[in-house]
Amino acid sequence: MTLIPVSVNSLPDLRDPPDRRVLVVAADPLTRAGLVALLNTQRGIMVVGQTALDGIGAALIAYLPQVLVWDAGARIADTADALIALDEPPPALILVAEAEDAAAIWLAGARGIMLHSARIAEIVAGLTALSAGLTVLAPGVSDPLIAPRDRLALASGSGAQAGNRLTARETEVLHALTEGLPNKAIAQHLGISDSTVKFHINAIMGKLGAQSRTEAVVRATRLGLIVL
Repeated sequence: MTLIPVSVNSLPDLRDPPDRRVLVVAADPLTRAGLVALLNTQRGIMVVGQTALDGIGAALIAYLPQVLVWDAGARIADTADALIALDEPPPALILVAEAEDAAAIWLAGARGIMLHSARIAEIVAGLTALSAGLTVLAPGVSDPLIAPRDRLALASGSGAQAGNRLTARETEVLHALTEGLPNKAIAQHLGISDSTVKFHINAIMGKLGAQSRTEAVVRATRLGLIVL
């Protein structure tokens, strides 16, 4: 056997990756405490803070989390409004009580939705996937949000079927996106609020299966919804 000397600097880095910085969000303080306690037992997770809905903006600045664990509780509308109001938030894994509660959350821009019944290992796996830029939807949640026929319509490039899913206002916003207008300019042009513009953009992205404004325009063009 031949022994080959190896420099220490050439060895692979076998250290564990840094812990993911997690912010816990929930209206109920007991729920926040429970989530913090559970997450603190998990390897690779570092809970950097917790907050109620009205403190999310300040908490994002103070704690600089990489991902959120957000319990919607029974306040689905409040959660959707709070999510829409955030400007470029980190990805959020939102926990809902029932699958039918997910629709409003999805349209508000959530890309991670799981049920309260999820095990802690599933939540951690969801956080990992979100951190990697993936969308996370629990099996009981995904089917009501993305019906099989909608998947088929988008995959086959059926512009007529996909177009019928966009409202008149969403179509106006979509055309504004093709011009590269920022949210404030779109809001002024259409006479609506910045938050409403963000809501419509998130709805468009969700319906077209896009992860960004640019991808939404590209997909809409391919489907024949807009002409550049």
